[in-house]
Amino acid sequence: MNPSSAAMPGVVFRLGHLGDVALTTGVLAHWHAARGDTFVFVTRAANAPLLDNHPAVVRVVTLEDRHFRDAWPATARELAREFPRHELIDLHGTLRSRVLGWLWRGPVRRYPKQGIARRLFSLTRSDWLRKKLEATTVPQRYALARDPKPPEAAAIGPRLFLTEAELAGADERLSGMNRHKPRIALHPYATHPAKQWPRGHWQDLTRLLTAAGMGWFVVGRDDAPLVRDKRRDYTNATSLRETCALMARADLLVTADSGPMHLASGVGTPVAALFGPTARAWGFYPAGPHDRIIEADMDCRPCSLHGGKPCARAQSCLTTIRPEAVMAVIRQMLAARKA
Repeated sequence: MNPSSAAMPGVVFRLGHLGDVALTTGVLAHWHAARGDTFVFVTRAANAPLLDNHPAVVRVVTLEDRHFRDAWPATARELAREFPRHELIDLHGTLRSRVLGWLWRGPVRRYPKQGIARRLFSLTRSDWLRKKLEATTVPQRYALARDPKPPEAAAIGPRLFLTEAELAGADERLSGMNRHKPRIALHPYATHPAKQWPRGHWQDLTRLLTAAGMGWFVVGRDDAPLVRDKRRDYTNATSLRETCALMARADLLVTADSGPMHLASGVGTPVAALFGPTARAWGFYPAGPHDRIIEADMDCRPCSLHGGKPCARAQSCLTTIRPEAVMAVIRQMLAARKA
């Protein structure tokens, strides 16, 4: 006897980068808490660890590059055959996910991606379009795939579920750092160079943190680690979930607009995020009650959706943000947590 469609888990489709998948996790937790819904999640293999231990996720289907190279229609047909009558929740919104939807054998739900509005805003800088886009975050737009109204942004922020063993591993790594002093996690890397705060600014910030008696450590992946100190720099040295556990043991994270910004939110760590070529209208700003955005007010922002375009102003939207200003924000955030 086949289960009823109501008892079947929905099938969530979201590829993309780590941050894109992290932004779905609070929405899934919201649907699970509100209605007891569960989900099969289809994503790239590299993103799968983000979904470990998630109470709403009963299975993760991972896809590799070989599933996309000239083989996507066959992969899509295989997925459609495997999950007949299941609801498909398309949180990707590309031609690839449209093909999957056309082949799907059950109901299909999609979210309002606002792609046309984003492109028009980028071209026109229309105040009306800016307000329209800033009215919802990306997680709120995801929620509209199934909800008539978006929940509050803070209520559906990322949710990652770490184990006690993972947190204990982070404690061991950080055992040499005085827990009675603030711990500041730093993520100085970004996929696109245009979104990176200058390396010299990061190094100046580490000196300011040290002079203030604060503990700090570096997380992330990059070909050129920020500092050559294995006691502080965990660049390329930890798995995805180990990185999340380290951030969970920090008092705050300082980062560019990047995936770890959302991972820190997912483990409850406040974020001080440096935004340059991207902006609030795209929907990726962190929405936690203690998060802070550090940005310059320039008429050329935003200049691209993901920060991939070259800059004619030598990245002045980021270079003009001084380490002393970031240090001041760190002090303010730490004081607010104690209040």
